[in-house]
Amino acid sequence: MNKDQFLSEIRKRLSGLPQGDIDERVAFYEEMIDDRMEEGMAEEDAIAGIGSVDSVVDQIMSEIPLTKLVKEKVRPKRKRKAWEIVLLVLGSPVWIPLLIAAAAVVFSIFVVIWAVVVSLYAVDFALAAGAAAGTAAFVMYLKVGNPAGAMFSLGAGAVCAGLSILLFFVCRWIAKAVLRLTGRMLLWMKSLFVGKEA
Repeated sequence: MNKDQFLSEIRKRLSGLPQGDIDERVAFYEEMIDDRMEEGMAEEDAIAGIGSVDSVVDQIMSEIPLTKLVKEKVRPKRKRKAWEIVLLVLGSPVWIPLLIAAAAVVFSIFVVIWAVVVSLYAVDFALAAGAAAGTAAFVMYLKVGNPAGAMFSLGAGAVCAGLSILLFFVCRWIAKAVLRLTGRMLLWMKSLFVGKEA
């Protein structure tokens, strides 16, 4: 893929953005390719060093706020006619609640996913507290002369400590996965507003 093909593909994929933003991003990558070529790289190697078109578009999309994309897509390209305004107003009892319901569903999915992560961390904290309580109970049972209770408390505390350590690593892995999933969901939502125009 040569420079012109690479840049035109990026321009095509970003067609839903404001023209000024597209020009700015394309100029940035054009300058980057030119700089690499001035340093002695071949055109194909300079483009390969930047990455694929998909990775470049994902990077650009992650930098653009969602509100800007929505504002650009909602802004009419021409002045609305009177009958269109009347239809929008008359249809608002239907489309406004549907829009609010869709936003509520997306928000509730987001909240539920993060609630699972928070709940797992709460369980991990409870197990760590159980380990501390088991150690304290071990000392108290030894003071009152109950070796069976002391050994049971020590064993329960050790089990809680082990489970807490294991769950901590599981929680970290799940939190990172949910964070990546959240980022991908945001990129997907942004992609709904970009690249749909011919």
